[in-house]
Amino acid sequence: MTSLVEIHRTVPFECRRCWHVWEEHYIVRRIEDQHGNEGEVWLWGGVPVPPPSPGASCPRCGCEQAVTFPDGYLAHHPEAIPRAEPPAPDATPLLSPVPRAARWPIT
Repeated sequence: MTSLVEIHRTVPFECRRCWHVWEEHYIVRRIEDQHGNEGEVWLWGGVPVPPPSPGASCPRCGCEQAVTFPDGYLAHHPEAIPRAEPPAPDATPLLSPVPRAARWPIT
């Protein structure tokens, strides 16, 4: 009897050039045939792809030195997840403690 199991996996990546962190969602189909042989098919957007591995291309800068994290890494390290929006700039004007020098000689 052939068995088929589908597992949804989210794989986190980090670029070694620009430090961009992103996730890609995959469906992993695990198949076992009547002889006990097992196999996996990774699908990304419904298309069969090779399993994710270090060396993936960064969607931000195109560098091909992205690394993968272990399963559940980002859940334990929320500081690695980029914010949806950058923080708002501080509206306080910057004041220098040093007085300005005169621009021309005062007589």
